[in-house]
Amino acid sequence: MATETATAANEVSTETGDWKAGVAGGLAGGVVFGLVMTYVIPAPLLGVVIPSMYGLAPPAAPFVGWVIHMAHGAVLGVGFAALVGLKPSIGENTGAALGAGAAYGLAVWVGLAVIVMPIWLSAVGSPANPPLPNVSALSAIGHLAYGAVLGGAYVGLAD
Repeated sequence: MATETATAANEVSTETGDWKAGVAGGLAGGVVFGLVMTYVIPAPLLGVVIPSMYGLAPPAAPFVGWVIHMAHGAVLGVGFAALVGLKPSIGENTGAALGAGAAYGLAVWVGLAVIVMPIWLSAVGSPANPPLPNVSALSAIGHLAYGAVLGGAYVGLAD
């Protein structure tokens, strides 16, 4: 004799945020910030500093720096999507998403560029090691631009 048990199909989402919009927004912000680093900031960031984080420079390797920079932008974009997923109304409001993106960009600047990067570059013996803390107004502006573009792209691309 067979027994059948009916169960209610309750769909529970474990997703937070739209990670695809986070990746795309992070890539868009990465392009803008990369252009700032290339044409505005005087240091050889994309050619030497970023590749040397992974032991890939010197000599200067601008293409490698761009690839790593864009990968960082995409990963950080997923982090932004996860944070927006905690308060989904941000992802539905352009002004809120732009503001949240700008704040996120500045938080990334403080945490990663000001503190983590100099420690990391020192640990790997990079010749392009900045001081700790690595405070630069141009870097802050670049990260702010990254975040604002990320937030704007996110709100435009999220489901």
